[in-house]
Amino acid sequence: MITDDELHRLAVFLGSCAMMMIVLYHFLEVNAKDDDEEVDVKNNNSKQSTGASSAGC
Repeated sequence: MITDDELHRLAVFLGSCAMMMIVLYHFLEVNAKDDDEEVDVKNNNSKQSTGASSAGC
């Protein structure tokens, strides 16, 4: 069976791993490159004229 000391070491190890994963996630998220160019191209394509007019309503 697992002793109290082993359980304590396991809890500390898993907690440390969780904190390192959180820090790594935030580091990668902050340093990620944005896809602004792709978003601008998609927005320009969706704003093309369809030939419909809203005048006279």
